[in-house]
Amino acid sequence: MQSALFTHNELELLESQVGNSSLMGITISNHIDQVDAYMRLPLEVPGHGEAGGYEHNRHKQNYKYMYMAGNLFSVTKEKKYASFVIELLSLYADKYLTFGFHVQKNTNPTGRLFHQILNEHCWLLFSSLAYSCVSNEMTDDQRGHVESQLFEPMLDMFTVKYGHDFDRIHNHGIWAVAAVGICGLVLGKREYLEKAVYGQDNNGTGGFLAQLSKLYSPAGYYIEGPYYHRYAIYPTCVFAEILHRHMPEIAIYEYKDGVIGRTVKALLATAYPNGKFPALNDASRSMGVTDAGVQVAVSVLSKHYGCDENIVGMAEIQGEVWLHSCGLALSDEHQKAKDNNAIVTPYWPSIELNEGAEGDKGAQGFMRLKGFDGDITQLNMNYGQHGMGHGHFDTLGITFFNRDQEVLNEYGFARWVNVEPKFGGRYLDENKSYARQTIAHNAVTIDQQTQNDFSVEKADSVHGIPHFFIDDAEDCIGISAYANDHYDNVGMQRSAFLLKDERFEAPLLVDLFRLKADANHTYDYSHQYTGQIVRTNFSYDTYSELEPLGSDNGYQHLWKLASGKAEDCALVSWLQGNAYYSWIGTSSNSNGEVIFTSVGAADPSFNLRDQSSFILRSQGETTLFASVLETHGYFNEEFEQSTNARGQVTGVKVIGHDDIGSVVEITTNNNVFTLMVSNQLDCTKETTHQVKFAGVEYNWTGFYSLDMSASEGDK
Repeated sequence: MQSALFTHNELELLESQVGNSSLMGITISNHIDQVDAYMRLPLEVPGHGEAGGYEHNRHKQNYKYMYMAGNLFSVTKEKKYASFVIELLSLYADKYLTFGFHVQKNTNPTGRLFHQILNEHCWLLFSSLAYSCVSNEMTDDQRGHVESQLFEPMLDMFTVKYGHDFDRIHNHGIWAVAAVGICGLVLGKREYLEKAVYGQDNNGTGGFLAQLSKLYSPAGYYIEGPYYHRYAIYPTCVFAEILHRHMPEIAIYEYKDGVIGRTVKALLATAYPNGKFPALNDASRSMGVTDAGVQVAVSVLSKHYGCDENIVGMAEIQGEVWLHSCGLALSDEHQKAKDNNAIVTPYWPSIELNEGAEGDKGAQGFMRLKGFDGDITQLNMNYGQHGMGHGHFDTLGITFFNRDQEVLNEYGFARWVNVEPKFGGRYLDENKSYARQTIAHNAVTIDQQTQNDFSVEKADSVHGIPHFFIDDAEDCIGISAYANDHYDNVGMQRSAFLLKDERFEAPLLVDLFRLKADANHTYDYSHQYTGQIVRTNFSYDTYSELEPLGSDNGYQHLWKLASGKAEDCALVSWLQGNAYYSWIGTSSNSNGEVIFTSVGAADPSFNLRDQSSFILRSQGETTLFASVLETHGYFNEEFEQSTNARGQVTGVKVIGHDDIGSVVEITTNNNVFTLMVSNQLDCTKETTHQVKFAGVEYNWTGFYSLDMSASEGDK
């Protein structure tokens, strides 16, 4: 058959880009260099090996370069690329059925090439596309050999032997249905394409459409988080393009109100200003928008949903496009902008992305505010679903970013990807014992217990509750949500604000975390940071003999480095990169203690990465934590320069809080600000609030009110 992803006219247009300076021309040139280099190596189809080891990676390289070579043959017509694909596929056909199933077991079913069937799905998807590009160059015997000894046994394995797993709603499931559907199309076996779209029983309960319906919310957020989103988006977009061409009756790009376009935009909207994705749930801290799957997604978005300056700016950052007509459309838009000097750095606005198939399972909030110097401050807050088996127990957790760095850190997963000596590059035991635990996040841990008792089943049955998301003000934007089902008999509410004022060098993070209970609890309000402590406003004891902070739920991995009593409010200031950060916080209870920790206890194999944190511990019933994080100053070690090493904020005070609202006072060197926040779940913009604390009455309308008019002399 003709290539599954190209028409003759499209190939002619792509061929005209060879040697061009456009993004498509650069893409083709880069692919030629990479494939030509790989083709100089001897052909090799290795047997079984360690997960993440040589054999594993050689199989991955083989399918990657077969796919690229097939595309290059289609575009350039150079026979060497077709010969490479044909010879390598024939070698696989010679050996595939002789391998048996992989000797290394994982939690997922094994394949004949890889330790888990997911990787075999990937292999089939890319190899099928490569085969579609070169099959017309093969003899009948060659095609028969490859199809009967390689592709057909794979299809049978995926849909019969592992048929019970074929319709699993998961990133593995998306790869499975896309691989089977594409291979079925390429082999002319329409029944496999139908299974891939509508499910094993062909009734819509499984298959690609079910994956789109259940994994992506109406806003486009992917349930497992950005890391797995960028992985699942590759087969999602490639298979969508296949269906657009070969099953147009589905109208795939309009399905579920255009969820494919929405989910690409949602993925891009989660990224930090530096292009890295926040490590929500099980995730690497290194993944970003230059990932190959995101490149494909941006090209699809441009072609089928329209192109704007942000998308063009994203293509500029990525430096390549998908080698496809979708990529060519984006390349053309990029060239127009380049010719007109109109390429801008992408700036995604604040966005609240609902969760759940119907959008009713909480949300993820991504707030951004541009400072006076153009630097973008970003706050992320989780008040959605758990994230299935890859979820972390961190509802109401936050991360904070500015000055081109993550300041309040997300640890991500405990895994050394493809580092075979580290448990084969798979998830480590410490992923459960530390990384997924609540104390590993910027949240509040109650009684040293993890949310939902670390039960995935229990966590999947509950979700956060959005309260407000206000992003239309120039000087103050805010977000608030509840999580009332994550600890027994304790309700939680977190409200966070980015406050921009000319008196501060960068937007302030103002954070209120309220816990409602009828019994005494120990609350640990934790902050994961990177850098060097510069100063505190309280004395503390350090320990020459280190002990773990606790015995389980992640505490067993925390060395207790130092601790001290906090009087009124505690100040912790540290240096990270070229910026100073000063956190000042308090609790409505007076018995606060600050504990400094470092990850590394109970870690005999040195599996955990370095991570520092400080915890404000408070005890009581209903409690309100209030804090401000200020970015200030500049440090340059090379030139021995340091300016404004002390911030402007000098104090935070909880005036009072109840079921109606919370009132907090923020003191600076010259001013006193009063922040009033609604604690009423059914609040609207028109709701009036009246509270009285210490004989003073406070009134406001709407979700919150910020009074910045008082000076120090008015106190």
